[in-house]
Amino acid sequence: MKKYILSALVLFATTQLANAQKGFKPLFDGKTTTGWHTYGKTTVGNAWKVEDGVLHFDPKAKNNDGGDLVTDKEYSNFHLKIDWKVSPKANSGIIFFVKEEPKYRQTYLTGPEMQVIDNDGHPDAKITKHRAGDLYDMLKSTSEPVKPVGEWNTAEIISKNGKLTFVLNGVKIVKTTMWDDNWKALIAGSKFKTWQGFGTYKSGKIALQDHGDEVWFKNILIKEL
Repeated sequence: MKKYILSALVLFATTQLANAQKGFKPLFDGKTTTGWHTYGKTTVGNAWKVEDGVLHFDPKAKNNDGGDLVTDKEYSNFHLKIDWKVSPKANSGIIFFVKEEPKYRQTYLTGPEMQVIDNDGHPDAKITKHRAGDLYDMLKSTSEPVKPVGEWNTAEIISKNGKLTFVLNGVKIVKTTMWDDNWKALIAGSKFKTWQGFGTYKSGKIALQDHGDEVWFKNILIKEL
């Protein structure tokens, strides 16, 4: 009887998970970097490694051939889910609405960022709006549900018709509207104020940042809205 109940509970949990993920498609197959490339190139640098279903950026890789990883495809209205963890004193980011064009040498020149960082160990986290989950240099998160270094965090970025929401470990931490006067004011009050094209594109690629530090990503899913 106990065996039957346990099996029923497992089946229920699996069904619930499947329903929760309905409509989401994997951006990372857990085996290869298919669907991604290094920004400005056609291949993926060897510092990005696939290990046991995890995408690992290893700054100690031979030749340190890295660079930001971007999706082959552009997205506009979407719900992105991604798990991340960092090593001690590490910094990275999830950048979106990236316009990959020769005139933009880096992903961050056009794309806003959800900060990924060791809040306690990296000096950049001492700066307001530079902490884990913040809309980097633009909007401070309302709370900090981030887990300790070495533990997995689940991040979500939801963009629909200009409405932008960040969720970290199930907690809604950032909510704003893109491309309106308030958005322009946020840019004007940030380090991006003189960057032509930053935060202006309504469609773009998603990027995982090479900030020179060790970081891991897995369970990368997206639903187009």
